[in-house]
Amino acid sequence: MKLFVDSANLEEIESALSRGFASGITTNPSILSKEERREFGEHIRDIITLLRRHDAAIPLSVEVFTADPAEMPRQARAFLDQFGDYEQLYIKVPIGWDELKVIHEIVRAGGKVNCTCCMSYNQAMMAANAGASFVSLFWGRIRDTGYDAGSVVQQVHRTLREWQSPAEIIVGSIRQMVDVNEAIQAGADIVTVPAKFFPQMCVHPKTDEAVQQFVRDFAEWSAPVEASALSAR
Repeated sequence: MKLFVDSANLEEIESALSRGFASGITTNPSILSKEERREFGEHIRDIITLLRRHDAAIPLSVEVFTADPAEMPRQARAFLDQFGDYEQLYIKVPIGWDELKVIHEIVRAGGKVNCTCCMSYNQAMMAANAGASFVSLFWGRIRDTGYDAGSVVQQVHRTLREWQSPAEIIVGSIRQMVDVNEAIQAGADIVTVPAKFFPQMCVHPKTDEAVQQFVRDFAEWSAPVEASALSAR
């Protein structure tokens, strides 16, 4: 199980990298639009610089920003030209009939693909067969349609393992901390998580209680020894 950081914010990414748990970074056009307006390529370059500064040779997913399958290959080639020196670059392409051709073309050109916006078993299977390294299932949005996201992930996981497919499942569209736990238990290889949830995943009131008790008990135990040492002087 791996945790990816679902963010384009440089401070959030560096915060995760400095703690060593991040196994990848995922971005998309909406995530990028939340950042200060600047040239797209410069922002991606700054993310790559952060990854190299922290010796983190981990996947970075960058998504095409067009809905036109005819335009997607051109953007993909531009990404490979601009950022291809980063070996763990993955180009995000949404699932779709014409988009399968785009995935195939990128893979044939030596690129790696994260097929995004998958909402169903069928879509994930088609993406994996077209050559996508990652198939991204959208947990929250699947639930919005009334389907059981956990069952979809379980079915995809089971089939990919039976086929011995190299494709890995990324679960995204995480809306609350429990989604992370349930996605992992359902068979996600990777969960890509908004940065705000990571600190919450490390917190428990009983942990705070235990730590405070340990410190208090030690202080009470060591106080007489320290006092006698001072009086002996």
